[in-house]
Amino acid sequence: MAAQAQAQQSTAVAKIEPRAPGVVGDVQRMEKQFALALPEHVSPEKFVRVVMTAINTNPDLQKADRQSVLAAAMKCAQDGLLPDGREAALVTYGNKASYLPMIAGVLTKVRRSGELLSISAHVVYAKDVFSYTLGDNEKIEHQPYMEGDRGKAVAVYAVAKTKDGGIYREVMSIAEVEQVRNVSRAKNNGPWVQWWGEMARKTVLRRLAKRLPMSTDLMQVFQRDDEHYDLSRAAQGAATMRRLHADFDEPQEPATEAEVTDAPTGAADDFPGDRNSDFDAVAWADQVMDSLDQFGSVEDLDAFTNDATNVERFELLKGADAVKAKALDAAVLGRRKALASMGQD
Repeated sequence: MAAQAQAQQSTAVAKIEPRAPGVVGDVQRMEKQFALALPEHVSPEKFVRVVMTAINTNPDLQKADRQSVLAAAMKCAQDGLLPDGREAALVTYGNKASYLPMIAGVLTKVRRSGELLSISAHVVYAKDVFSYTLGDNEKIEHQPYMEGDRGKAVAVYAVAKTKDGGIYREVMSIAEVEQVRNVSRAKNNGPWVQWWGEMARKTVLRRLAKRLPMSTDLMQVFQRDDEHYDLSRAAQGAATMRRLHADFDEPQEPATEAEVTDAPTGAADDFPGDRNSDFDAVAWADQVMDSLDQFGSVEDLDAFTNDATNVERFELLKGADAVKAKALDAAVLGRRKALASMGQD
């Protein structure tokens, strides 16, 4: 009798927790694989539950290519983030699913790494009190308006402090943020519509991250964004993007507080410096800084910076905007040091 009762109980349990059909069932079956990828602080059971919830509440994910959903979930596991819409999200482009780190997840991962003393990103609105000073004593002051609607967004900024006392700042206008959005594969739907503020903050944070001392593990999180942007338009620039350091005088001191202004990852239309068009040196600098993470070696970076055309462009930039030229110089130097460091690992 006891054995029969135990069998009935087991059957009842099996009926209560059956394997779900379709991609949700595949997620359940992959729990052990997820466990191998997840960091210790994220339990496989919780991760699987969150992924299942994300799929069950999103009809587009349910109809998406099954392998793309599983691949997106695995990338999320590798970064140790939960696709709960706060740390990360599973989104779709057509019938393909993709993994999207969110600002909260990025900040959490950076802080958990212990590589920075602090890091933050904020949106500035029209009714806020905001000032940004460049020069020898760069400074950002921001007092949010707290008595009602804050008005339209006018800028975003990020600030990071390193353990050695360095302070890194990045400020972007809304026009610059929208320039990033315009090369997104989902500029009119998905994250840019549902979570504009989150995406704007992550955009400025991503730009700032290019100059920060970060491990390859952290940089990977920022580079996950690449698949969410149309990099085909950057391909033409990528051929040109072989170099940009020859004529750049390296600062005598580490540029811990260099002025920052970058542009979106992957946001590289045809470089505007072709001789048969009007050359916008500042726009070119933004595009270069945004594309620096495409360089995989010091040699590639040197090839680009020593290119005669780019040397000429940099000279034009120095004449047009000395602050932007200094920011570009610092960004290139930072990328070069990061590549050199990776080569020594």
